[in-house]
Amino acid sequence: MKRFFALALPLVLMACVENGIDPMPVDRCDATGFQDLVGQPGRVLDGMRFPTDVRVIPPDMVVTMEFQPNRLNIWLGRGDVIERVTCG
Repeated sequence: MKRFFALALPLVLMACVENGIDPMPVDRCDATGFQDLVGQPGRVLDGMRFPTDVRVIPPDMVVTMEFQPNRLNIWLGRGDVIERVTCG
Protein backbone atom coordinates (compact mmCIF):
# COMPACT_ATOMS: atom_id res chain seq x y z
CA MET A 1 0.00 0.00 0.00
CA LYS A 2 2.87 2.36 0.78
CA ARG A 3 4.27 1.75 -2.70
CA PHE A 4 0.98 2.79 -4.25
CA PHE A 5 1.05 6.11 -2.43
CA ALA A 6 4.72 6.60 -3.27
CA LEU A 7 3.93 6.09 -6.96
CA ALA A 8 0.74 8.16 -6.91
CA LEU A 9 2.23 11.16 -5.12
CA PRO A 10 4.21 12.47 -8.14
CA LEU A 11 1.10 12.23 -10.31
CA VAL A 12 -0.95 14.18 -7.81
CA LEU A 13 1.74 16.84 -7.53
CA MET A 14 2.01 17.14 -11.32
CA ALA A 15 -1.67 18.03 -11.43
CA CYS A 16 -0.93 21.06 -9.26
CA VAL A 17 1.76 22.44 -11.55
CA GLU A 18 0.82 25.17 -14.03
CA ASN A 19 0.96 24.06 -17.63
CA GLY A 20 1.83 27.50 -19.01
CA ILE A 21 -1.58 27.98 -20.62
CA ASP A 22 -3.45 31.05 -19.45
CA PRO A 23 -7.01 29.89 -18.60
CA MET A 24 -8.36 33.43 -19.09
CA PRO A 25 -6.59 34.98 -22.07
CA VAL A 26 -6.07 38.72 -22.06
CA ASP A 27 -8.27 40.89 -24.24
CA ARG A 28 -6.32 40.14 -27.43
CA CYS A 29 -9.18 41.20 -29.72
CA ASP A 30 -9.75 44.53 -27.87
CA ALA A 31 -13.36 43.68 -26.98
CA THR A 32 -13.21 46.21 -24.14
CA GLY A 33 -12.51 48.92 -26.69
CA PHE A 34 -15.77 48.10 -28.49
CA GLN A 35 -18.12 47.89 -25.50
CA ASP A 36 -19.65 51.22 -26.50
CA LEU A 37 -21.37 49.31 -29.34
CA VAL A 38 -23.56 47.42 -26.84
CA GLY A 39 -27.13 48.71 -27.02
CA GLN A 40 -26.70 50.23 -30.48
CA PRO A 41 -28.46 48.95 -33.61
CA GLY A 42 -26.55 46.43 -35.70
CA ARG A 43 -26.51 48.77 -38.68
CA VAL A 44 -23.77 50.85 -36.99
CA LEU A 45 -21.41 48.01 -37.98
CA ASP A 46 -21.95 48.75 -41.67
CA GLY A 47 -18.81 50.34 -43.01
CA MET A 48 -16.83 49.98 -39.76
CA ARG A 49 -13.26 48.71 -39.99
CA PHE A 50 -11.88 46.45 -37.29
CA PRO A 51 -8.24 45.69 -36.48
CA THR A 52 -8.93 41.95 -36.25
CA ASP A 53 -11.23 39.21 -37.55
CA VAL A 54 -14.87 39.88 -36.72
CA ARG A 55 -17.80 37.51 -36.41
CA VAL A 56 -21.26 39.10 -36.25
CA ILE A 57 -23.64 36.61 -34.65
CA PRO A 58 -27.38 37.18 -35.15
CA PRO A 59 -29.94 35.62 -32.76
CA ASP A 60 -30.36 31.84 -32.99
CA MET A 61 -27.33 31.48 -35.28
CA VAL A 62 -25.34 28.29 -34.83
CA VAL A 63 -21.67 29.07 -34.23
CA THR A 64 -18.58 26.91 -33.93
CA MET A 65 -17.10 26.41 -30.48
CA GLU A 66 -13.41 26.82 -31.30
CA PHE A 67 -11.88 29.68 -29.38
CA GLN A 68 -9.84 32.19 -31.36
CA PRO A 69 -8.61 34.85 -28.92
CA ASN A 70 -7.88 37.35 -31.72
CA ARG A 71 -11.40 37.19 -33.15
CA LEU A 72 -13.98 39.80 -32.13
CA ASN A 73 -17.50 38.41 -31.66
CA ILE A 74 -20.42 40.82 -31.89
CA TRP A 75 -23.65 39.27 -30.65
CA LEU A 76 -26.92 40.68 -31.96
CA GLY A 77 -30.19 40.28 -30.12
CA ARG A 78 -33.73 40.37 -31.37
CA GLY A 79 -34.51 43.66 -33.03
CA ASP A 80 -30.96 43.88 -34.43
CA VAL A 81 -29.51 45.39 -31.24
CA ILE A 82 -25.93 44.62 -30.21
CA GLU A 83 -26.08 42.70 -26.91
CA ARG A 84 -22.47 41.60 -26.32
CA VAL A 85 -18.96 42.12 -27.66
CA THR A 86 -16.48 39.39 -26.76
CA CYS A 87 -13.28 37.73 -27.88
CA GLY A 88 -13.33 34.23 -29.26
